[in-house]
Order: sequence, then C-alpha cells, then structure tokens
Amino acid sequence: MRSIAKTPTPDSSWEDLPLGQAPESMQLDNIKAQLDLVLLSLEALAGIGSEAMLKAAVDLNLESMVTDRVGLWRLRQSNPLRKSSGGRKKLDVEEARALVLIICHLAKQHQELIRRAVALLEQMTELNNEPHRAALLGDYLDTFSNTYQERMEQGEKVLSAELTQLAFKLLIDLLFYSSPNGHRRLWLALLDRAS
Repeated sequence: MRSIAKTPTPDSSWEDLPLGQAPESMQLDNIKAQLDLVLLSLEALAGIGSEAMLKAAVDLNLESMVTDRVGLWRLRQSNPLRKSSGGRKKLDVEEARALVLIICHLAKQHQELIRRAVALLEQMTELNNEPHRAALLGDYLDTFSNTYQERMEQGEKVLSAELTQLAFKLLIDLLFYSSPNGHRRLWLALLDRAS
C-alpha cells in the first residue's frame, strides 16, 4: 500500500475538479449542504450506509481524507443545515473534492437503479400519476423525507411538497452524477450554486 500525501491524487479525476479560487466561508457552507443532500438522496434510493462510503474512499485511494465512520460522520455534520449534536467540523476544499469523487463512484455503482427510478418518474409524470404510487419512488420518497426531517434543523418545518420536489430534483441530479464525467458535473454545479 503506497503512502498518500495530504492532497491525494487518486487518479486523473482529481484534476477534473478545478478551483479558480478558494471558496469563501459562506460558499463552503453551501457546498457542504449540497454534498450532504446528494449523499442523503443516494442513501435513500440505494440504501447505502457508511460502510459503502468508506469502501468507496478506499477504492479511490482517499482513505487519508475519509479515515473511518467518525471522520465520515464529522464531514457530514459540517453541513450547516443539520441538527448539531456537537463535533461539527469545518470542511475544507480537499475534503469536498474527496466527497465529490466518493458520491460519483457510488452513483456509478448504482447507475442502473438510478436510471430505473428516473425513468419511472418520467413515466408517472407523463401519465399524470402521483410518482409516490410507484413502489420504488414511494419508498425513496418516504426514506428521503423521514431522514431529512430527522437530520436537518428545519426538517419538521419543511412542507411535504417542497421535500418531494427536492427529493426528485436530487434523484435526477444523481443520474447526471453517475455518468462518466459525473464528478466534474457535480463539482461545477457545487461551485456554481455556491456563488
């Protein structure tokens, strides 16, 4: 096993995540929130947990950035929208890049499921049927909504329709992030939304 410096270069994907200038504190907060929401969506759809995220970190040679469950939990707790139970950590740009690569690696692994869910969403919408009536989408929506309400500070105050809209937007985003250049798409979307 080779040693990894503080700034890992797992493969050419790292260079696909350009950074013109370091994000300001408010921009980093937006990036943290978005990353955690995308991970929440992936968790809700594919049922992945911390073990899968840690394995992805190992697969990508990013274990120096995401070392264990506690480290992963602290990275996720850096989301300013989350209910805080202490241990909040500041997410730096390199850790954000690492999370982008992990998210997209996992999205690629579950691409077939993501495609099936998005196709089902399109089909239900075209037929003017409620998407939650399809088992896959209903389960995803329930898990996403329950987890969001449990973890996020304003979770109980968010209207059901807003949560549904957010869940389905993130689901569609996951389809793009599961593509061959998904890590670049996610990174650029994060930088764009943060500014």
